[in-house]
Amino acid sequence: MTELSFYGFRPPGIEGESLPGRLIVIEATDGAGRSTHVALLKEWLEDEGYAVLDTGLRRSDLAGPGIQRAKGGHTLDPITLNLFYAADFWDRLERQILPALRAGMVVLADRYVFSLIARAAVRGVSLEWMEELYAFALVPDLVIYLDIDVEQLLPRVLSSTGFDYWESGQDFLRGSNVYESFVQYQQMLLAEFRRLAKRHGFTVIDARRTVSQIHQTLRSVVDGVVRGMEEWPTQSAGTEQPHVARTEGAAHVGQDGVDITRSGRAAPSA
Repeated sequence: MTELSFYGFRPPGIEGESLPGRLIVIEATDGAGRSTHVALLKEWLEDEGYAVLDTGLRRSDLAGPGIQRAKGGHTLDPITLNLFYAADFWDRLERQILPALRAGMVVLADRYVFSLIARAAVRGVSLEWMEELYAFALVPDLVIYLDIDVEQLLPRVLSSTGFDYWESGQDFLRGSNVYESFVQYQQMLLAEFRRLAKRHGFTVIDARRTVSQIHQTLRSVVDGVVRGMEEWPTQSAGTEQPHVARTEGAAHVGQDGVDITRSGRAAPSA
């Protein structure tokens, strides 16, 4: 069973002390392969017999469509944007994540509050305010960060989506050169991700390798979290349920895929 713990206060209406499911978060900047690896992990876990829910930013019925429309207008200030995302996150936590974890499922989150904190930090939003805003977030069982350099990120972005207004920091950086804005913004964002990874004991995986190499490393790390999951005590006769396991701390995985360090899990503050 997983301890039901939060980064700050326990939200009202959430009862219990433990959950049979597992919450696994994949963090990375856009273009690092985050969504690809969430999809591959989901396919693999389901093949292994686990029930899986994947979720991500802007997927709530309450706030997701509104965020999409508002971002399209390029008029959101950082405070309003983060209040929008907080509403989206709470709706998904209450309606998607917690019910799935109570049902003994593995929840794969394509980004979590850390992406929101990192984005806000580089835009000058108060970290204390961000910490309070997301104090209701559930502590994941595992946070994986796919680390990449801007030099490796550039060709991936150019060959897929191209330079995005928000992912180039054009909402707050001065200058009209999109390329320079993208490089500057991503350097700031990657530095913030690395600070958060060090502070909170993320499992850091080198994302410069091939998709196959990264996926094999991810399998190894995730398997250590889900293996041995306890059977849901109220399962119906003849119904096979997923299993849950608990890990403490996080590994840093280098280019060769070897576990280099382990450190304890900490509550996020920015």
